[in-house]
Amino acid sequence: MVTNNNGNGRRYALLQAAKDSEHVKKVYGGYLKVYEEAFGEEGASWDLFRVCEGEFPEFSELHKYDGFVISGSSSDAFGDDYWILKLCFILQILDVMEKKILGICFGHQVLCRALGGRVGRAKRGWDIGVTQVSFAKDRAPLWYLDDHHDMPSSLSIIEIHQDEVFEVPVGADVIASSEKTGVEIFVVEDHILGIQGHPEYNKDILFNLIDRLLGMEKIERGFAEEVKCRVELMEPDRKCWEKICRNFLKGHHLM
Repeated sequence: MVTNNNGNGRRYALLQAAKDSEHVKKVYGGYLKVYEEAFGEEGASWDLFRVCEGEFPEFSELHKYDGFVISGSSSDAFGDDYWILKLCFILQILDVMEKKILGICFGHQVLCRALGGRVGRAKRGWDIGVTQVSFAKDRAPLWYLDDHHDMPSSLSIIEIHQDEVFEVPVGADVIASSEKTGVEIFVVEDHILGIQGHPEYNKDILFNLIDRLLGMEKIERGFAEEVKCRVELMEPDRKCWEKICRNFLKGHHLM
């Protein structure tokens, strides 16, 4: 476990489901730094658990955390690797404890699976780039969204995934979708938030991931170049997404 202790404030855990790439380690100091920079607050402490390597918080320690963030991953959320099954079990416990849980991309999908939803390979293939996510007009009020003055009906976000949520758990609400993905965001009461996109990513991280997928022959060169050209012309609403996630993790309305 790695701990970034910045004071005596709130305590969060990053359940990291992917190894740090060499690029992210060199440029940003690792994914923990990326998430802390995006979602952190002054005085908060962040503990890193590399769940993809079998590193989990002790059950007896779960109550000490104010919130948990599940990262993205190249693994399938519907896979049966031991660490994925153990992660699902821990997420079920955290749900019962009504702990704040923020799932990002793979985290969004595995959180859905853990709570009884259905996930799988996206029927329309890879979704890579900057995606416009539209919020449901009839969604219930959510203070961490509605805290924004003049909250827009849609926000753009960086996405890179080939899996998706097919069916949300009983009791969950789908509050946002996109042209390609039916469940972009789901919530359960006020303690669970799943986001298919990457509010923590910038274009540099996305482009490096595209290059890695190309190198592994997961995508075609023409497709990769086309995506990069499109992304160059668009900007994700990072500041807005970061504020939404920070407010959610803090767990109370900010005036």
